[in-house]
Amino acid sequence: MLQQLQITRRKYPSQFWLMLMGVFISSSGSSMIWPFLMIYVSGKLNLSLSTVATLVTINASTSLVSSLFAGTIADHRGRKIVMVISLSTNGLIYLFMSQANSYFAFAILMFLTGASNPLYQVGADAMLADLIPEGDRSQAYAIQRMFNNAGIAIGPAIGGFIASRSYTIAFIGAAVGMLTYSVLLIFRARETLTPDKKGDFKHTSIKYGGYEQVLKDRRYIIFVFLIALGLIAPSMMWVLLAVYAKSNFGLSESLFGWIPTTNALMCVFIQVFVTRYSRRFASLSIATVGMFVYAVGVGSIALMSHFWGFWLSMVIITFGELILIPTTTTFIANLAPPNLRGRYLSIYWFGWGIARACSPLIGGFLNDNISPRAIWVGGLAIGLTSSLGLYLFKKLYAVS
Repeated sequence: MLQQLQITRRKYPSQFWLMLMGVFISSSGSSMIWPFLMIYVSGKLNLSLSTVATLVTINASTSLVSSLFAGTIADHRGRKIVMVISLSTNGLIYLFMSQANSYFAFAILMFLTGASNPLYQVGADAMLADLIPEGDRSQAYAIQRMFNNAGIAIGPAIGGFIASRSYTIAFIGAAVGMLTYSVLLIFRARETLTPDKKGDFKHTSIKYGGYEQVLKDRRYIIFVFLIALGLIAPSMMWVLLAVYAKSNFGLSESLFGWIPTTNALMCVFIQVFVTRYSRRFASLSIATVGMFVYAVGVGSIALMSHFWGFWLSMVIITFGELILIPTTTTFIANLAPPNLRGRYLSIYWFGWGIARACSPLIGGFLNDNISPRAIWVGGLAIGLTSSLGLYLFKKLYAVS
């Protein structure tokens, strides 16, 4: 076991491990507050679930536009600069959130968070693809998710305990995590976008920010649409489950914190094994299965009414995540030309933004106009539609 760990450590460059250390630190901090943010805002402002959920829609809508700019900047100015800007901005935003006391103030801060988040996501995915050869990327993305989720495993458990006593301290913890990673990148990381990989505006039209070649890839756009559709279901879970469990079943923050921690621990200890097995099969087949499991997990929440029921639903959802997410990221990184890698990944994260923008609106509408459990039945229907679409997509285009 020790020998295998040493082999793995030597297999990847030192900057890869620096990124993993930073991911662990920042995710530990941000996950201290993010799972409980809707509870905090709804309690502080005394607003309905559908109204508070619009803050997430503002955040996600902003990220749609930002994700497009992120890809262009990452392909022409560098991966490192967009990552540093994103992390530093987010750290400061968490500090300001601890002092916000109106819907308008939270709306501005969620707007700014949405603008900065895609910068890191696109930059980090592109940097990893620059550092790691194609044959090793799926394993590298899986390891990255392990470290990210190791931080998330710690964050909600600690954050739930702290938030039940002082949300201000939880916000400060989130800020410290983000700013620490930013400093590590500034002083220890090198830029991975070399001149031969930079998009050249002399040879590539700048119309649409250089996205015209990506947008002409019809199969890729359909793929992103189907993934974005399916991701509405788990996005509703991450945004609304904490409020749903507390409002309808009295589940406290300190107890609920163990549910996202379970997700993170599974990602830490199971992700590599799932990826090692799933990489034997065609990417689109695995994506179809992963989306199906995601849908079933979200739908199962409608049957649950206590901690262990919600915990079981999270276990099912996490298996869908373990199957789907590294597969789609690797598929896109391998598909994209090096000089367009940032923009291909931007379109992918644009799809994530659409899912996050739609999910609170759909979930809030179902909650307020039908019933709270309708959120999860709707999520099941959406996820199954996406899974069927991915299956037909593979058959129609005969791609792997």
